[in-house]
Amino acid sequence: EMKFQKLTALFLSTALTVGLLAGCSSGGSGSSTTQTPAASGSNAGSSAALSVDYPTKDITVIIPKNPGGGTDVSTRGLIQYMKNYIDGSNFVPTNKPDGGGVTGMVETANAKADGYTLGAVTVELAMFPHQGKCTVTYEDFAPICAQIAAPAALIVPADAPYDSLQEFVDYCKENPGTVQMGNSGMGAIWHVATVQMEKEFGIEVKHIPYPNGTADIAAALTGGHIDGTLADPSSFVSQVQAGTLKILAIMADERSVMFPDVPTFKELGYDMTIRSWACIVAPKDTPEEILTILRDAAEKTCADPEYQEYLMNQGIDPVSIIGDDCYQMMKEDHEMFGEVLAELNV
Repeated sequence: EMKFQKLTALFLSTALTVGLLAGCSSGGSGSSTTQTPAASGSNAGSSAALSVDYPTKDITVIIPKNPGGGTDVSTRGLIQYMKNYIDGSNFVPTNKPDGGGVTGMVETANAKADGYTLGAVTVELAMFPHQGKCTVTYEDFAPICAQIAAPAALIVPADAPYDSLQEFVDYCKENPGTVQMGNSGMGAIWHVATVQMEKEFGIEVKHIPYPNGTADIAAALTGGHIDGTLADPSSFVSQVQAGTLKILAIMADERSVMFPDVPTFKELGYDMTIRSWACIVAPKDTPEEILTILRDAAEKTCADPEYQEYLMNQGIDPVSIIGDDCYQMMKEDHEMFGEVLAELNV
C-alpha cells in the first residue's frame, strides 16, 4: 500500500508539472489576447481561428464609391487576395456611393457587428463630421487594414517653368495670386492640401475647383488651362509616363514606390503629410476573435508580392497599415482636418 501511495503521488506530481508547462507555453493567463477594437491582433490568428467558427457564410463588403475608382479597385483587390488566407471565405462587394460616400459608410457603421458586413471608409470620414455632412466618425469602426494611403503630389505640366518644389514656390512668390491650382472642390482634401501649402510657404495661388474629380483636373493640366494641382499621383500615372506632366514633390514620409525619383516634402525640409486613404473596417463591436482573423489575413495579403503587383498595375503604392496603426491614422487625420476646416470655414 505504501508503494501504491508513492506511485500515486509521483503520477499526480508529474501531471501537475505537465499542466503548468502547457499553460506557460500557451500564454499563461491569456490576458495578452484581450485587445481593444483597434488592436492589430495579427499574431493571434491561429488561436482565434480555433475559438470561433468564421466565416460560415458570405461576407458583404460595402464600397462607398463608384465602380472603377481607386477606392473600388483597391478594395476589390484586397478582398480578392484575402480569400487566400481565410479558409472558406467569400467576399461580396457592393457599391453604395450615394451622398458622396456617406450612405455606404453609415450603413457599415450601423450593420450587425458579426463580421459578415464590412465596409470601406475613405478620408472623407475624417472631414465630413466637421462639415456637418455626417455624424459617424472613426470611433464607430474597428479598422482592419488601409489599402490606400496616397499622399498629395505637386503635379504640373511638363513644360512648366519650374522643375523643383523650391522653384515652384519662388515662382508663386514672384507672381502672387496668378498660379492656378486645380482641386476636386472647395473644402475637399486636395483643396485643403493646397491651402496648407499656401500657409507653409507664405504663397498665394488661385483655386480652381473641378467637382467631378481628378480626370477633369488631368485634362485641364494637359490642356494648359491650369498650372498645377496637389492630388493623388496614381490618377496621373499615364500622363507622367507619357511626359506631358511632371511631379515636383510628394507630401509623404517616404518616397513613392511608383515614383522613386521624386523627393518628399519632408526630405526637402518641410514636415507636411496629407494623404488620401481608404480602409476596410468592421462595425465597432465586432468580436475580437473575428477581427483578429481578418487583420491577420489582411497583413499577409499586404505582404503578398502578387497583391503588391496588382496595386502597382493600378498606379497605387502598396502600403501595410493594419489594426491599431490604421485606427491611429484615422484618428490623427480626424483631429487635423477638424482644425484645418475650422480655419477655412468650409
